[in-house]
Amino acid sequence: MDIKLSKLVSPRTTYAFAEVDKQVAALKAQGVQVIDFGVGDPKDPTPDFVIHALNEASRIYAASGYPSYIGAPFFRSAAADYLRRMYGVEIDPETEVSSTIGSKESVFHFPRAFIDPGDVVICPTPGYPPYKVGTIYAGGIPYFVPLTEKTDFLIDLEAIPADICAKAKIIWTNYPNSPTGKLAPRDWLEKLAEWAHQHNIIIAADEGCYHDIYFGAEKPLSMLEVTKEGVVVFYSLSKGFNMTGYRVGFVAGDARIIDAFRKVKTQMDSGTPTFIQHAAMVALQDTAFVAQNREMYRQKRALMLEALQSAGLPACENEGTFYIWQKAPQGMTGEELAQRLLKLGIVVTPGQWISDPTAEGFNPGEHYVRIALVPTLTEIEEACQRLKKSTL
Repeated sequence: MDIKLSKLVSPRTTYAFAEVDKQVAALKAQGVQVIDFGVGDPKDPTPDFVIHALNEASRIYAASGYPSYIGAPFFRSAAADYLRRMYGVEIDPETEVSSTIGSKESVFHFPRAFIDPGDVVICPTPGYPPYKVGTIYAGGIPYFVPLTEKTDFLIDLEAIPADICAKAKIIWTNYPNSPTGKLAPRDWLEKLAEWAHQHNIIIAADEGCYHDIYFGAEKPLSMLEVTKEGVVVFYSLSKGFNMTGYRVGFVAGDARIIDAFRKVKTQMDSGTPTFIQHAAMVALQDTAFVAQNREMYRQKRALMLEALQSAGLPACENEGTFYIWQKAPQGMTGEELAQRLLKLGIVVTPGQWISDPTAEGFNPGEHYVRIALVPTLTEIEEACQRLKKSTL
């Protein structure tokens, strides 16, 4: 029997982080003590107060049946209250919030609400792969804008051609940025809002995985602090609360956009389990753990930055997120640097794997690796010892 894949599936490359998992498994099979900085999955546990809330909720909602497609009212209210406390923005939980099964699901499915075949979606590169793949599965065409040192890892809006602006329906932004660690200043966000309104382009701001992880005196800004019109923000509890396995988050913003997203979501899934939404509600009400978690990443970051430089790598610094966007030495690609680190039992993600060539054929991740500060502090200390004994 000849089984043929669809045109959507057959040309797709393997998901980049699945390749990282393969490398880790192969090294472990060889008996190597692996320290995995590849996939952004925290090794530290979910805080006890969230686990306690989860256990309690599993009894409260033992016979609750299918969850709400768009989120239980208590969870949507908690999300709106979180945005009010953090950023001073007013969000109506009835019309301007929807729960999501984490960020990946919502990012992937979002274009289906607005994209017809041939429409353009502007995607940053390097960037989260579902920006691109979700666009393609919706029938759209991704247009890649590079994030480079030259532009301070901000999207150069003026460099986007007029014909692309005319065809584009969505622009993805991601600040605090994965993988560069860049925070977006207010003047750039204001410029983005003016540009997007001028061209009638929806701003899809994927900002909430890392908003609680920053290292300066001031917390990152939300796009909602500039404008709600034509804006949707994506939030997840995966990274700030070590809840990657819970698969829970939310989107918020312009009621027209949220309404369209809800219509797609209702057809695609049955929602996040209600008892998990309860645990997430409790997490969103917290402030102490978030601050503690941020300080832990600050410590991990300081150790790694020092060790990387002692190993002969160029100096770099991330303003936020738990990623280090490490440049390779002169004349070396990110893949080559990743292979050298593998010999030390240190797994990282080559920047080329999470970047796409621009219209000019330039891949902005070619000479970088992404280092996710997710191993435990003890593992990071061991990695630093290995780096300090080596020359890369």
